[in-house]
Amino acid sequence: MDDRMKTPWGETPLSRFPEDPRDRLRAWDASDEYLLRHLADQEIALSGTVVVLGDRWGALVTALAPHRPTQITDSHLTQEATRANLARAGVEPGAVRLLTTQDPPPERIDVLLVRVPKSLALLEDQLLRLAPAVHADTVVVGTGMVKEIHTSTLKLFERILGPTRTSLAEKKARLIFCTPDPALKRGGTPWPYSYELPDGVGAVSGRTVVNHAGVFCADRLDIGTRFFLAHLPDSRGSLRVVDLGCGNGVVGTAVALGNPEAEVLFVDESFQAVASAEATYRANGVPGDAEFRVGDGLAGVPAGSVDLVLNNPPFHSHQTTTDATAWRMFTGAHRALRPGGELWVVGNRHLGYHAKLRRLFGNCELVSGDPKFVVLKAVKR
Repeated sequence: MDDRMKTPWGETPLSRFPEDPRDRLRAWDASDEYLLRHLADQEIALSGTVVVLGDRWGALVTALAPHRPTQITDSHLTQEATRANLARAGVEPGAVRLLTTQDPPPERIDVLLVRVPKSLALLEDQLLRLAPAVHADTVVVGTGMVKEIHTSTLKLFERILGPTRTSLAEKKARLIFCTPDPALKRGGTPWPYSYELPDGVGAVSGRTVVNHAGVFCADRLDIGTRFFLAHLPDSRGSLRVVDLGCGNGVVGTAVALGNPEAEVLFVDESFQAVASAEATYRANGVPGDAEFRVGDGLAGVPAGSVDLVLNNPPFHSHQTTTDATAWRMFTGAHRALRPGGELWVVGNRHLGYHAKLRRLFGNCELVSGDPKFVVLKAVKR
């Protein structure tokens, strides 16, 4: 597979993270190419502060590295891919500033490039955070595939930054052009958002959940998690428990409330998710010990150090349906669990996780199921 993105300034070698020779998906798409081509064709000055929001795998900042851009992302995997791609391209360390969506944004932005995210809430939150740094002469250009840009996307740019229009489509990609209006009145970000859980969800009934923008099901308890909460293991004693892919942390918080002796690790690759998990945990005054970590699954967790892993794996990577993330989570759990330790997984019945778990662990038990979801248990032998 061709792993070099062609840009107006040459070719840039790129890869996703973690690298997998079996992965046939590229680290860029037509929308990245369209945006870079537009910058070159229009001879847009890149001498000021260039900020790239939502860069998927570092494709944009790697191509623009000579202009010392700032990348803002919610994804740990994106940051790791960016570091690897910059090194692969021979870019000097420090040429690109890497920020997360939780970090304070730059005080001034002269060029704002936005790769439209899947989450409209995350786009709203980030545009509101960045708006004070945008001035009348800031060049604002968004990009995305046609299926990712909707009327609601354009209205968001217009409401927060100023008059907005779109380009013609090229190779199923489109650009967004926004003219900043300094006189525009806008409120602050409505995020994070909190709500109270209903009765009937175990230890967290009536408890508070806190969600930062972009976290899955930010305004309600999703039905898969509700089903999982009703069938969590009855843990006792000083166990080391991991809420893997923690999202807003409601599962790990339920374990900590039910077993104050447990030491819970909340881990997710999303900075917004881990901030949400910590906020949920703190909001409920949980007495136990907890650690909150942004990372690539259980990478970095010592082998054989965990008693219980709880997991509701995602089956999308941006717009792509894939089981690669779930498989990495399962293999990471198998390595991190001690002998006799357990992995509990909730998932859509049709995904067939039981086959993967049986192949990896040599066993898999159906704990509970309904027409849509299953809860599965695998034991490290």
